[in-house]
Amino acid sequence: MDKPYVVGMDIGGTNSVFGIVDARGNILSVDSIKTQAYSLFGDYVAAVAAKLLPMIDAAGGITKIKGMGIGASNGNYYTGNIEHSANLPWKGIVPLAADFEKAIGVPVTVTNDANAAAIGEMTYGAARGMKNFIEITLGTGVGSGIVVNGQLVYGHDGFAGELGHVISRRQDGRQCGCGRRGCLETYCSATGVARTAKEIVEYTDEPSLLRDIEGDITSKDVYDAAMRGDKAAQDVFTFTGTILGEALADFIAFSAPEAIILFGGLTKAGDLIMKPTLEAMEANVLSIWKGKTKLLVSELEDADAAVLGASALAWG
Repeated sequence: MDKPYVVGMDIGGTNSVFGIVDARGNILSVDSIKTQAYSLFGDYVAAVAAKLLPMIDAAGGITKIKGMGIGASNGNYYTGNIEHSANLPWKGIVPLAADFEKAIGVPVTVTNDANAAAIGEMTYGAARGMKNFIEITLGTGVGSGIVVNGQLVYGHDGFAGELGHVISRRQDGRQCGCGRRGCLETYCSATGVARTAKEIVEYTDEPSLLRDIEGDITSKDVYDAAMRGDKAAQDVFTFTGTILGEALADFIAFSAPEAIILFGGLTKAGDLIMKPTLEAMEANVLSIWKGKTKLLVSELEDADAAVLGASALAWG
């Protein structure tokens, strides 16, 4: 292979991580910068290039690099731009692909972070060999990448696959950052788990270790309490998994996926979240799909997944 490597980069709200990856998904080198440290996008590009270009030289030079893939919040595959991201310091429309192509000197492909995870899963992870699956990312929010007939679904505008903003509770739904109420991510993200725990502590008399926590309860606090046998904390995961499973049953009706793959910190809760999710999914799915769709946990390592997923874009 005359160009055996690609570059993958994930632009997160806090950190931007980039690395050089081979065709088997081995990361040769990786580095990062603080995303929020650069209010001017041009300064940000220069800071990434200052670290990335020496890494490329160490891998044999620019002639060994096939391309660069970037996953970013509101990254648009069609335009190569970041468009009106709420989490990043640059407002409006940002010419992500064009500016990095100039700075690095290789073709650049862009998508959003959840789509990058789905492509990474298909290239290196649990979805290898699958043509139809849905990747659900359970992080600060809920994201999704939908693959149909071996291709990621982008829609006519590049933004298809916002399953975290499907409304899961119409009556008295929680306020979402998107401006609507009852979105799936207000219940089934790490933030949603913390919100549910806070409501149990505030609005019930149920005894719980969660009452002893000073400051804001986190999803990790809920997990730790649940593992110590705390019923209220276990109930939080049951509630969360039930809502997630109900939503997944609806998603199956859309694309009949072979598998739904869950990725992100919440999957670390294991059976606490997976069992109620699977039960609710199977209880609510249309009868023709009962028992047909596998519910899997991602095989990508959290630390590497963002870079791997983005890098997989560049092989295309």
